[in-house]
Order: sequence, then C-alpha cells, then structure tokens
Amino acid sequence: MTPDDRLEVRAAVRQAVSVSIATGLYGISFGALSVVAGLDLAQTMVLSLLLFSGGSQFALIGVVASGGTSGAAITTAGLLGLRNTFYGAQLSPLLALHGWRRVLAAHLTIDESTAVATAQKSRAAFRAGFWWTGIGIFVVWNLLTLVGALAGDAMGDPKAWGLDAAAGAAFLALVWPRLASRVMQLTAALAVVVAVALLPFVPPGVPVLAAGAVAIVIGQVARQPRQPVTVTEYVPDGAANAPQEGGGEATPGSSTPGDPGRTGDQTDRTEEP
Repeated sequence: MTPDDRLEVRAAVRQAVSVSIATGLYGISFGALSVVAGLDLAQTMVLSLLLFSGGSQFALIGVVASGGTSGAAITTAGLLGLRNTFYGAQLSPLLALHGWRRVLAAHLTIDESTAVATAQKSRAAFRAGFWWTGIGIFVVWNLLTLVGALAGDAMGDPKAWGLDAAAGAAFLALVWPRLASRVMQLTAALAVVVAVALLPFVPPGVPVLAAGAVAIVIGQVARQPRQPVTVTEYVPDGAANAPQEGGGEATPGSSTPGDPGRTGDQTDRTEEP
C-alpha cells in the first residue's frame, strides 16, 4: 500500500467513525419509540439486531403503533429495505467477498456504509470505509437502541433531543460533495420532487424506490454512446498536401501510388475502434 493509499484509508476511517456516532445516536430514538409502540425489550433488540435497516425499522414500528396488521408492517419494511439490494449490486464487485464475509457484508449494507464507501477514491479506502462504517453503526446503534428501550417513556419525545435529524444530517453531509456536476444536481432535484409528490399517495418505501428509479433512468440517458472515429482524424496537419514519393502533391480523389483502385475519398471510411 502506497503512502497516498494509507492517507486515504485513514481519512475514510475518520469519516466512518464520525458517521457511526451521528447515526448510532439515532438508535436511542428507535429504542424508545419501539417500546412506546408496544414492543417489549426483547422484541425491540431482536428486530434491531436482525433487521438492521433504520428506515425499515421505523416503518415497521410506525405501522404497529398505528394499529396496522403484522402483514402490513412486514410489507412496508420490506419495500423500504429493497434499496439495500441496489446498494449490494454496486458494492459487490469492489468488495469481492465470499463465504461468511459475503453474508456479513450483506447485513452491513445500509445507506451510510454505502455512502462512505462510494465516496472514496481508492479500493483500499473503499473497503475501509464500508467495514468501519457498517460495523461502527451496528455496534453503536444497537447499544443505544438498548438504552432507548430501557428508558422508554422516561425520555419523552426523542425529537426534542434532535435525534430525528442526526442520521439525515450525516447522510446529507456525505452526499453534498458529490453534487458538483449538473447531472448530479438534476438527478438529486428530480429524485426529491418525485419522492415528495408520491408521499401522500403510496405506502412508505415506495417514494424511496421511485427516487432510486429516477437516478437509474438519468444515468442511462446521460451515458453517451461512443462515437466511431475515422482514419482521417489521425492524419497530421499538412499531411494531406505532403509530396508523394513520385513528386507532386496529393489531391483529393487522386490514386495512391501502388494502389490504383484506391482513391482519397475512400480513406474517409469509418472504422470502429
């Protein structure tokens, strides 16, 4: 590993730790809200340890708290969790894992671990960002979920502590530097418009998937096909008027020495690279 790679890895680890703390604090809010919604301590911890997808967890307890059926709660959480499938498709080629490590990485594939990993420039920093963020959030989130569940009603409204904004603020801080190009700005703007427009009409989770679909469509449209090049693009300046071996200058349409049947116009044919 080069010195530059080491610097990038250390920077990725620092970023991962800060994101883990900011996002993990949100676990207090989940633990408290889960108990208030009617789940006991054991149910709250099992849900947090096994599901481990913040948005899906909050969606599930939201349905339970509103009196929804278990089927509706599972469906809602599942819809919102589908985004992790897209993250996995993006991360898998660079992580290149097998066996139990692949299973563990799938469990740690969440919004924040994906964002920190994909913000890195080198492969070593990419992997460090993913693992440090995923493991860090898993540990802090579940510890503070336990604290929140034990505290329950004693904490009052978690929003009063600002915990409802911690995860969103951390994620926005990661995304913001990537909005430098006009294509990225347009993608983000359209995704927000689509998600907000759908919120009143569709189940939780669907606006997130729709916003992701917007990004996919724009990415495909913005990808320009490679244009074929012609041999004349490689002719140096003035070469077209260079003297021939037999004397004189070449003129358009004239025959090339040694190849009477080939004309200058035929050199403009298109060749695939």
